[in-house]
This record gives sequence, structure tokens and C-alpha cells, in this order.
Amino acid sequence: MIATVALSLAVPSLAKTPAAVPYHWTNVKVGAGGYAPNIVFSPAERGLAYLRTDMGGAYRWDEKAQAWVPLQDGNAVPSYMGIESIAPDPRDPNVVYMAAGMNAGQPAAILRSADRGRSWRITPVPFAMGGNEDGRGLGERLAVDPNDTRRLFFGSRHDGLWRSDDAGATWRKVAAFPVAGLGRPAPRTTHGGVAFVAIDATNGGAGRPSRRIWAGIADPGVAHLYRSDDGGETWVAATGPALLAAKGVVDPRGVLWVGYASGLGPSGIKTGTLWRYDATGVGHDVTPSGWRDTGAEGAFLGVAVSPMEPGTVAVSTVDRYRHGDSLWVSRDDGRSWDDVGARSQRDVSQTPFLLHEGKGADFGHWISGLAIDPFDPGHIAYTTGATVYATRSLGRTSVDWTPWTTGIEQTAIITLVSPTGGAPLISGFGDLAGFVHDDLDRSPQPTFVNPYMSNTNTIDYAGMAPNVIVRTGSLYLDRPRDASMGRSEDGGRTWTPLKLPPMGDPAKREDLNGDWPISVSADGATMVVATPVPQVSRDCGRSWSVVRGLPGKIRAVADKRDPRLFYAVDTDRGQLLVSRDAAASFAPVAARGLPADLTPAGRKGREAQSALLAAPDRTGTLWLQAGERLFLSTDSGMTFVPASGALRVELFGLGKHGLFAVGSLDGVRGVWRSVDTGKTWSRIDDDAHRWGGRYRVVSGDPRRAGRVYLGTDGRGLFYGDPMAVR
Repeated sequence: MIATVALSLAVPSLAKTPAAVPYHWTNVKVGAGGYAPNIVFSPAERGLAYLRTDMGGAYRWDEKAQAWVPLQDGNAVPSYMGIESIAPDPRDPNVVYMAAGMNAGQPAAILRSADRGRSWRITPVPFAMGGNEDGRGLGERLAVDPNDTRRLFFGSRHDGLWRSDDAGATWRKVAAFPVAGLGRPAPRTTHGGVAFVAIDATNGGAGRPSRRIWAGIADPGVAHLYRSDDGGETWVAATGPALLAAKGVVDPRGVLWVGYASGLGPSGIKTGTLWRYDATGVGHDVTPSGWRDTGAEGAFLGVAVSPMEPGTVAVSTVDRYRHGDSLWVSRDDGRSWDDVGARSQRDVSQTPFLLHEGKGADFGHWISGLAIDPFDPGHIAYTTGATVYATRSLGRTSVDWTPWTTGIEQTAIITLVSPTGGAPLISGFGDLAGFVHDDLDRSPQPTFVNPYMSNTNTIDYAGMAPNVIVRTGSLYLDRPRDASMGRSEDGGRTWTPLKLPPMGDPAKREDLNGDWPISVSADGATMVVATPVPQVSRDCGRSWSVVRGLPGKIRAVADKRDPRLFYAVDTDRGQLLVSRDAAASFAPVAARGLPADLTPAGRKGREAQSALLAAPDRTGTLWLQAGERLFLSTDSGMTFVPASGALRVELFGLGKHGLFAVGSLDGVRGVWRSVDTGKTWSRIDDDAHRWGGRYRVVSGDPRRAGRVYLGTDGRGLFYGDPMAVR
């Protein structure tokens, strides 16, 4: 039996608390942006709904505020931001449960709240979860018995079926369940396990637990659906197709609807089907004929029923690439179906970022969350890999969908810059390319095109000519491309592709893979790319030549005030390289004060932030991170002095009259600011603003003292200001 542990979602401070400066934190608005595997309406209160995401935690819809409220901003455990399942109590609107755990190698827990997610009690569990693994769109794995709300079931990926009889405080494995589990997966693999638990409330009553329970299996095996008629004491296999039972819901009459799929999803599903099981357990194939007629591609990961209209069911497709995903509705128990997608239209004017791929807003992709409002059958919502759509016009000839995203910011930020002129912020996102943020409180227009790269890996700007912006990026899909870099002369609003001389294997061009960072001189005239053979251009990319003295794959950093100066760290030889001829050549300098081992300064991977930064306001002022320490030079790298005090630095960035960092001091991990060149630090986040501790990049603003930008891995992009200046 697993006992509860009452834990705060924030890591407690030690007795010695570092100095703190109150900051006001606000999301830079995009409007959702990532994959939300499911949305669940509360059956206990009108206007109450919950959304779970795969790496950005959970949200609650606040009907009065007309906004989604993030429920885990005080959480400091990274793994708990991957939500495997969510279950609101069907009787008490204040109670909600979550299963949290990012993947098989990270901590997992059942979280329970009695105040709609404002605070949580945590039960760590020994079985692994996969909130950000394949199969995260299955479910729901967590179920509350409507007839005895202290009784919960949870279907695990790797270790069978589990049960709690004390409202989630303790858990024990259901020994009688026929599928015990497959054990921990091999690296880079996962299991579907018990994909959903669906409880039929029609065969119980007040004080009498429900007798009939269904459980779907999403692993290979003889049977994929099991039924218990005695509250889980014994189980029998149900008939069905030779496919994985992916999604299951029970309607108020005790009818079970199951979406079957050939794979776990959200990608790679080839085919599927939809079945209906009556109260006697007899199953029928009720797959929409319109789906079959278009090639039976993909499957049904979205399945929803209307409690107010018996016999009404909606299903959505996933991985239907040739014809596009859609949604079907039946009002006669699956005998006939209406293809809603064919008469749908979408208004994304409030979240124009959805047009970032250069095409109109289609029905969506990775659709696995689908829900019908239990109090309004015309109100239906579905989730995609980038947004949440909702409509209140399901029964009309034309169905109008709008993003239902106010308050949701679920994106992964790879990089960002705050230039010395122009827009205050330019960002590089995963999956969404990146944006010019002229207004931090409005969803941005997509401008990172020509070339379009789904992931922006590096951005740089010319310190004295900040309208000159350069970027590199990569595609998460293997699409044809002839450039992985771009240059802008108007602050990132329009771009010209930069094409390097072909390098590497013709089948895997090194100049096109987006791995290599680009930098631009203070006047915008010179660009340097850290390809295996470093290249420099002085004519806006029309021609390129080899950089002398700079080893391959080493990032060059431009001085922000002197166009002749560039710097680089050669970690293999443990030396600082300097160019004084606008990157025509580099030569080592006998830098005094640096540690003997500079290996930690050579951060690996195309998404890694630079360990070397040039101050935006002073010539020859450099900051270098080596391991957990910062070093400062004010003479173009000739001498360095330690500049991080007692702070153990993970990430750092520069701003006006200040230095910002993510790191730990006196046992407290957080976001910090120094105004005395790193001698002392003040904490600027707090225990209500931890965002899972998943930080990717931090930077100050060179024009606004105290302003900081923080990119997270799942909770979007933030800007913070000292409260005294707001």
C-alpha cells in the first residue's frame, strides 16, 4: 500500500533565506501553443472545466474571470508538469485529482486538491507515468466512482491497475486485474498499459459503490478491453477488434464508447475503429462510414458523450493526414454520423500565431482531447497540438470555432534576445518558430518565414544597428529546405534566406541542419556561422569565406559596440580567441583569471545558450560561464575576475544595470538578480512562481532597468518587473 505524503509543490527554503526582491511576473502572450492531451468538464458544476498538458501542468477554467487559471505555478518538481490524467470529483466541484509524472525515468505522484487546484496534497507512487511520452492522449486513466467518491482507480502504463478507497491518500494494486503490467520500458520506449478506466454509475447508488468498471489496454495482447461486474474483484475480457483500446467513456445509460487505434499516438497511428458496448457488455462496430470512405486513415482519440442528450456521441480523428482530421457527431447511438469538419470554420484573429506555418488555420492535428459540456450539449471543445478550440454552434449549418485559450501559455522557449532598439523582445520557440513581440500582452503575428523553421535555435542582433537580426533554425519534420538561416533588416518582420556553401554528406547537408549558431557584428555588416568549417560574410550573405584561426563548431560572439571585435572560447585548448579584424581571423589571447578547465563553457547541442555574452552597453565587456561560476572581463578578454559570488549558476543573461541568473544560493533554487556585478544576489521569483523549475533561457532588457525575460520549458515565456516600478 502506498501512503500519502503531504508535500508543498514548492521546494521549501532552508533556515537561511537569501535576500528577495518582489517581482511581478506576467506571461508574454501567445495563447496556448502546445499539445494539450485532454480537456475534462466537471459534471458537478456548470462552467467548470480542467485541461491537462504534456509539459506545462494543468489549468482550470474560471467562468467568472473568463480565463484559464494555471494550477501548478508554485510547483518546483519538473516531472510533475507532465500530467498523465485528470479527474474532477463528479459530486463535489471543489475536489479534483491528477496523476503527474513526465516519463518513466522521473518521479510520479497522485495529486489531490479540495480547493479546485489552488493547493495540492501529494502521494508519490512507485509506478512510472508518461505525461510527456507517446500515449499521453489516451485515457482517462484516473477515475472517481460517482457513487462512492472516496473510491478511485488508476490505470498505469507499466504496472497494472491501482485502487484507492480513501480519496487518493493511499493506493494498492488490484491483484485480480488480468494485466499485471509489462515492467519498466527499455530506453526510448514506452507502454500504453491500462489506457483508461470507465466506471458505470448506473449499477450502484448513494453509499453503494458502482459494480461495473471497464478498463482498456493499449499494449499488445489477446484482449484489449476488460469488464468487472463486482467492483473490480473479478474481470472478464470483452470482445473487440485486434487494436489497442485507446479512449473510453461511459454515458449516463451505462453505454461504453471505445476508440480503438493501431498505435499509442499522438503520431504514427495507421488505422482504428469505434465501438459501442451496451449495458450487457455486447459490442458493436459503429465507426463513421464517412471516415471509412476516405481511406480509414488514423484513428479516434477523441470520444465524448452528452449527458443531456442520450445517444449523442462525438468523435475526433488523429493522424488523418491525406484528408485532414475532423469531428463526427451522432445523435442516434452511432447509426448515422454528421461530419462537422466539412462545415466548420475557424477564427484565429485573437491568436494569429496559429498561422505561423504560412497556411490557414486548419481543423488541427494531434487531436486527442474532446469534450461536450454536460450542461450545454451545443458547447463542445477539442484540443490539438497547438491550441484548444471551442464552439457553441454545433447544431447550426456552419460551425464556428474559436480558440478557447485565454490564460493558457504552454510553449517551450529555446532562445530569446532583447535588442538595444526595436521590439523589446524577439523569441525563438520550439515547434512555433519564433516571434517579434512588439506588444508583450498580445498574441504575435507570425513573421519567421522565408525560411520557415519550426524550431528557432539561435538569434542575434547588431548592437549598434538593432534592426539587423539573424537567426538559425531546424525543422522537426524532414521537409525539403534550401536554407536554415535568415537575416532581417527591419527588426525581424521580413527575412532573407542565408545560403552557405554546401558542406558535408550530400544526403545530410551540414549547412542545412540548423545546428550551427550565427552571430552578427555591432554594425550589422559581418555575419559569422559556426559550421564545421566556420564561415564569414560581409555582403549580407551573398558570398562567404572561411574564418582563419577559428576551429569548427565554436560559436563566435560579437562585441555589441565595436564592429571589429568578436570573441570565442576554444574549450579543447582551454583558451579565449579574439578577432580584431571583423572575424577575418581569430587568435588566442593570454587571458588571466580564467579557470584552467574551460570545458564546461563549451555547451553542446544546437539549443544550448551561449556561455559567453558581450555587454550591450560597453565595448570589451564580456561575461563567461564556466560550470556554475561566472567570470567578468572589461578589457576584451585580457583579464577575468570571478563574478558570481556564492551563486551556483545554471543560466544567465544581461540587462540594463543588472545581471540575471537561474541558479542556487544557500540551498534555494530560483531566479536571481545582481546589481553589483555578481557580488551579491537577490531572489526575484518566489514560491508561487516556480513553473516546475523548467527553465531554458533568461535575459535582461538593455533599455529598461530591472526588466527580465524568462523562457520556460512548458509554461511559456515570462517578463518580470520589480513591483516598485509598476
